[in-house]
Amino acid sequence: MMVVVVNNAPPRLRGRLAVWLLEVRAGVYVGVYSRKVREMILEQVSELIDQGDAVIAWSAQTDAGFDFETLGQNRRQTVEFDGLKLVKFLPK
Repeated sequence: MMVVVVNNAPPRLRGRLAVWLLEVRAGVYVGVYSRKVREMILEQVSELIDQGDAVIAWSAQTDAGFDFETLGQNRRQTVEFDGLKLVKFLPK
């Protein structure tokens, strides 16, 4: 399972994501794909995100059961703590 959430994304990116994934809410896309396809989608989001931001989460063999990556400017920053990925908030 893979989930992509975008904020302030350009229409071109939203259209590209809608080709591969199901948009269950505005800016929230879900689907089940292989690692290779996930990496292709991640690359496209990275190239097309422009001034927006995105998070991509997928099922993985980790203690949490998933992994994620963030793209673009956001107040949330990924940090690792004892092998777990956590999120901290930056000051305004």
